[in-house]
Amino acid sequence: MVESKIFRMSRSISSAYSPRCYLKRACLKSVLLIVGGILFATPVGGFGSDRSNSSAAASGFDGPAELPRAYVKSSLSDTPSLGRTRVVKSGGDLQAAIEQAACGDTIQLEAAVTFAGKFVFPYKKCDDSHWITIRTSAPDSALPTEGTRLTPCYAGVASLPGRPDFHCALVKNVLAKLQFDGRGRVGPIVFTPGANHFRFIGLEISRAAELTVNALISLEPKGTADHLLFDRMWIHGLAQEETTRGIQLGGSQYVAVVDSFFTDFHCISKSGSCTDSQAISGGSGSNPMGPYKIVNNFLEAAGENILFGGGPGTVSPTDIEVRRNHMFRPMSWKLGEADFVGGKDGNAFIVKNVFELKNAQRVLLEGNILENTWGGFTQNGFAVVLTPKNQAPNVCPLCRVTDVTIRYNRIQHMASGFMFANILSDTGGASTDGGRYSIHDNILEDIDGKAYKGFGNFALVVSQTPQLHDVSLDHNTAFPPNAILNVGARASGPKIANFVFTNNLVASGQRGIVSTGGGRNNCSFQPERQGPEGVLARCFESYKFNYNCIIGAGGFPKENIGLKDLNAADFASLRQGKIVDHHLRPGSRCKNAGTEGKDLGADVDEVEKATAGVL
Repeated sequence: MVESKIFRMSRSISSAYSPRCYLKRACLKSVLLIVGGILFATPVGGFGSDRSNSSAAASGFDGPAELPRAYVKSSLSDTPSLGRTRVVKSGGDLQAAIEQAACGDTIQLEAAVTFAGKFVFPYKKCDDSHWITIRTSAPDSALPTEGTRLTPCYAGVASLPGRPDFHCALVKNVLAKLQFDGRGRVGPIVFTPGANHFRFIGLEISRAAELTVNALISLEPKGTADHLLFDRMWIHGLAQEETTRGIQLGGSQYVAVVDSFFTDFHCISKSGSCTDSQAISGGSGSNPMGPYKIVNNFLEAAGENILFGGGPGTVSPTDIEVRRNHMFRPMSWKLGEADFVGGKDGNAFIVKNVFELKNAQRVLLEGNILENTWGGFTQNGFAVVLTPKNQAPNVCPLCRVTDVTIRYNRIQHMASGFMFANILSDTGGASTDGGRYSIHDNILEDIDGKAYKGFGNFALVVSQTPQLHDVSLDHNTAFPPNAILNVGARASGPKIANFVFTNNLVASGQRGIVSTGGGRNNCSFQPERQGPEGVLARCFESYKFNYNCIIGAGGFPKENIGLKDLNAADFASLRQGKIVDHHLRPGSRCKNAGTEGKDLGADVDEVEKATAGVL
């Protein structure tokens, strides 16, 4: 979309949401106070949970955002299969084995063998003590240990063009392969209504050539499923063909995707049959959805690596944990690159965002590495997008995006950083709610609007309808070349409520704050005349914009520290204008200058700890 489309304010806002400010904070403990209509954060402690496993992830609040209330248990000890082992060798009848399996059984598929077809997993009256496990016949010693990510090395593939080094200790095919043969548009794994308590280990999931494939793993239409676990798997499409998505979560509950590797999910521009692709997708339907655990995976897709929402729905998925994933997109998919790879006909894959929510509640995005996104299609290269959307033709009026915590992530190589936008659908439909976002301690590197075909901004903030509220950007590090904020709200309508921008280490870019368009109807009209403080006063109902280190243009509230250039920030290591080490030297003006006595910008040690081993 272009700037004027983002801020299309032709329809009036019918009602204003009454924002609430929460008084409890669990992980970065603080108390939120409202004084004179302005939101203040008073720190009372520090982060204390063990991020190495989800059972230790704290519930409660992080700033204005409620954290997930429920977390999925995914260890082998939590999913016992102590019954009979059923062996299926090459040429054997896998579907029959699935039908005959009793709760607690293990189906063992011959390693290095391909089982072609569409395999349907039916309802069985299983429980937490009797899971059905489908796995390779290779022994546990041939696989990565539990909690370690599987790579294509275990399928006999030493490398893939444009991807990071797999660091193969041994290249040997020890996986059993399920390959979709084209019966319908979904497969090779499909769950019937009520399917439950299935765990998959050590499998390669793919498809045959020359097919139209909507999802490799999916529920039947309008179906339900619960207690599904995908562990140490390689799930992939084909290099130059369309495979729309890896896992379509549908109306599922208690699902975990752990230690797995997703590659080649993409749609082809101009000549293709799909327009939006994901490694993992969910958030559409009329059945309860969540909790979900997506931890320690390599996730690759052209459209969005992870997307919740974007289709018909009457409920929102809840309690979504996304931690320690490498969300990646090969730069060879970008037109103009020397090693460019697109579809067989030469057309490029349709690229959108990395992580996007259009319908979700209580989401934790923590300790991930997100990289490589660019514009040029229907999007403008934002890495993270939070935009509740009632998709045309108004099929999700109850859609909402609320209570989202984004912390301790590295985000790299993008046209712009964050988009927070409550806007109408193309046909004028409104969603229900969007707000309570806590965005803190993230390091954004290489924001470049020119190179990645976008705006070159740190964050876009738009409130059309419903009113955007309770957004906190605290202790982030980013150096956008164009602007810190791209702002839009109706000049005569409800403003953005309870906006906090504190303790950040950022560049103002060439323009500081820019308008999203829309002329005089936009509160940020002609920001160069209003100045940053004028835009903040006109666009935000209550805000706090102070205790930031801002490199470049002035005009921001006086409680901020202005610096001439990157050298003035005094980073531990700066080489040829690029930051090698984000720690600050003892003499830096940004050192210990935060509201709680911490360094301004992201907590570098915590980010490094949270993302250690993700690559």
